[in-house]
Amino acid sequence: MKTTPQLEDIEDWLIREALGQPDIGQMFVDMCERMLAAGVPVERAMLSWTTLHPLIEAETAVWLPGAPPERAQHGHDDQDTEDWLASPIRAMLVARETRLRRRLTTGNASDIFPVLARLRREGFTDYLIVATPFHLPSVNEFGTSGIIVSWATRATHGFSDAAIEQIDYLQMRLALAARANIQSRIATTLAETYLGRRAGAQVLSGRIRHGDGEAIDAVIFYSDLRGSTALADRLPPDAYLAHLNAYFDAAAGAVMAQDGEVLDFIGDAVLAVFPIGTEGIAGAARRALTAAEVVRHRLAARQPHTPHPLTCGIALSAGEVTFGNIGVADRLTFSVIGRTVNAAARIEGMTKRLTRPVLVTQEIAQAVPEVAFDALGRFALDGFDAPVALYAPRADS
Repeated sequence: MKTTPQLEDIEDWLIREALGQPDIGQMFVDMCERMLAAGVPVERAMLSWTTLHPLIEAETAVWLPGAPPERAQHGHDDQDTEDWLASPIRAMLVARETRLRRRLTTGNASDIFPVLARLRREGFTDYLIVATPFHLPSVNEFGTSGIIVSWATRATHGFSDAAIEQIDYLQMRLALAARANIQSRIATTLAETYLGRRAGAQVLSGRIRHGDGEAIDAVIFYSDLRGSTALADRLPPDAYLAHLNAYFDAAAGAVMAQDGEVLDFIGDAVLAVFPIGTEGIAGAARRALTAAEVVRHRLAARQPHTPHPLTCGIALSAGEVTFGNIGVADRLTFSVIGRTVNAAARIEGMTKRLTRPVLVTQEIAQAVPEVAFDALGRFALDGFDAPVALYAPRADS
């Protein structure tokens, strides 16, 4: 194919985009506008790309000249809609093909696909789907990864051979730019999913050496499920896992909703951190206490739907912790360690003895004077030289 200066300009622009961190949907929209300005007769286009994400299977962006782009995300559990089941893109994927073309002005070429009938009524004359696969991990029903673009035109005679060559030329370069972006986003997603938002950012910024870390002030949230050991012995693995995940969904979900960060699932316990920033200890303590209360409400709401007890003990402590890499050089985890973390774990154990579902240290109780606490006394904790004063939020506070 003989390129033009305009196409080469678009190619150079896509290379520069690939070296950065562009938004894929916006990059696609900008490319379509540049293609139209360069004389490529494209008047509608839709980009779809797969990804690796615990909630999202694929994303789409639709471009029309002069109109705001339409963006959508499609989850793993989304039900197949009638539009998708009757989609030409799905038909192409089912057939394991990488191209599909329909001239919309000839006979009944568009009748089996409702979207093509609609495009024909809107004056479009030609429709082309091009898939550009590339190797990246993804989870979808077809086991494929890459990008798929549908192109449509209102040109009287449809796409010329030269126009299709131009589309193929630029889509290959779009795929390279998109692949670089998707790969980076997958790395970020995996780091945040398995390490947490703050820890994931630390790792991706290069703090991956054994011993890398920093001292931060934080409120530590430690929650432990009651009776899980006995249930693990009695229940089938799938039933026990469902029970455990119901608890994790309530506990970890409440923490994240209050802008806390879940650092680890330790057996049936949740270890989380609320860093003390510009809001001071009061703000972090309020969010941690709110999360603790939400956890208890969520578990109580789920209890009628499970035949097994769904309760937990929660402890909050505050102070300096070390936030960083621990383990061995070739097998690390990013977590928090220190006296404050140990205190939270020991205090959670006291919730059984004191029969109070939530216990906090004196620092937490003093930081939120609007919450009423019962002072329970000072108690010896394993590994601590001096007794620690413990407080419990009153049920009606």
